[in-house]
Amino acid sequence: MSADSQRLQYYQADVFTDRPFGGNPVAVFPDSEGLTDCEFQQIAREMNLSETVFVVPSTDPIACAKLRIFTPTQEIPFAGHPVLGTFHILGTLKRFPLTEPITRVMYECNIGVFPVELCVLKGQIDRVVMVQPQPQFLGIVDAVEDLYDVSKALRIPKAAITATRFPVEVVSTGLPVMVVPVRSLTAVKSISVDPTAVIEVCARLGTNGIMVFTTMTVEDWSMVHTRMFASPIGVVEDPATGSASGALGAYLVKNGVVDVGPMTEIVAEQGYEIDRPSRILIQVLSDDDIIQEIKVGGQVVMVAEGKLVF
Repeated sequence: MSADSQRLQYYQADVFTDRPFGGNPVAVFPDSEGLTDCEFQQIAREMNLSETVFVVPSTDPIACAKLRIFTPTQEIPFAGHPVLGTFHILGTLKRFPLTEPITRVMYECNIGVFPVELCVLKGQIDRVVMVQPQPQFLGIVDAVEDLYDVSKALRIPKAAITATRFPVEVVSTGLPVMVVPVRSLTAVKSISVDPTAVIEVCARLGTNGIMVFTTMTVEDWSMVHTRMFASPIGVVEDPATGSASGALGAYLVKNGVVDVGPMTEIVAEQGYEIDRPSRILIQVLSDDDIIQEIKVGGQVVMVAEGKLVF
């Protein structure tokens, strides 16, 4: 080992699960000040997870930290499970005081400053919940050729999508995602995605990935079963996607897919097809058909810690 080598402490957590080896893993480097953008990207590629988070000082005094979030191929401005995993780790490391029942802190990312809530029980973090940006509905995908290309990218019949009678729609709560309804659990499980075709259709339609859902579920407690394909940002299939789940929640409420109340709670299951079962809680606050707030949360388990030497 060279005398000039850097040593960086990191932690890894599984997000949207209550047990190791489920949910979506994230690597977090709590002390990343002084690293270059090139080093951020090299480290994220080395970790080879869907996202790696680097915690740096905030530029806004109301935020306790700024999160830089990288996939193996690029930096992204916002994400879901990396935020939840990071704050579970920072809270566990006592980087800020924990108060029961709710500890609320502000964090900065590349699109602004947002709150995150830690649900604390007997001094332990039980669940982490993030408030997401207001949803933007960016357009219905209804052209025949576009629907054909979406079904071709997913390698399922176009009728498996159109038979639901719900729209294919691009929605964003921080990152644009194409929400695609599919008529059955069998059809969702049969998807064998073409990553190149996903990249092409997403580029044309202005989205970072495809979130597929069906109201048929594996678990009795779930309301929707989902899969997320994000080849445009270097992730062929994501085990659990917080940002896309917020967009999905907005879509489900707007289109009346679920029973809607002043506070609509949706439990989504994801990751079953890649052996990382995940449970995602989505809360949509709405009034007079106007969505006021979206929260996405879940449990987190710390699974590893170590030092990166480079």
